[in-house]
Amino acid sequence: MTIKIGERLPEGTLAEFIETETEGCSLGPNVFQVADLVKGKKIAIFGLPGAFTPTCSAKHVPGYVQNAAALKAKGVDEIWCISVNDAFVMGAWGRDQKSTGIVRMMADGNASFTKALGLDADFSKHNMGTRSQRYSMLVEDGVVKQLNVEQGGFDVSSAETMLSQLG
Repeated sequence: MTIKIGERLPEGTLAEFIETETEGCSLGPNVFQVADLVKGKKIAIFGLPGAFTPTCSAKHVPGYVQNAAALKAKGVDEIWCISVNDAFVMGAWGRDQKSTGIVRMMADGNASFTKALGLDADFSKHNMGTRSQRYSMLVEDGVVKQLNVEQGGFDVSSAETMLSQLG
């Protein structure tokens, strides 16, 4: 069952490749509890089928990178990209997309969190297995305030749509 507006995000973990070691975060992949990360924050989250794939690389991530300042000006604390890839791939993709420090590239390697959201999709026909649907959501203190799930194509999950929903 797909998560709905007004519901709390499910328990789960996401991994992020950390480029610079800091207290509490070592270099390389770090695993975080979603509940800890969202506490007290307004987060724009977008999910997509895969790193380095055409639409994701040409439109989805660049749109959020280009609109990051505008999103933050409207009260967004963080922007996350979630994909069913490992943290090494997400880290490399973040470097390629020049999103480091702008969009957190969050890995859901086993699709566990994506499945808990009810936003998984079968991409076996493309030889990609279980992946994420393309979506965006606005989350405040762990509660979904906006949810935009694509029905094939790329429109409602864009950064521009998210900006318009923030008023």
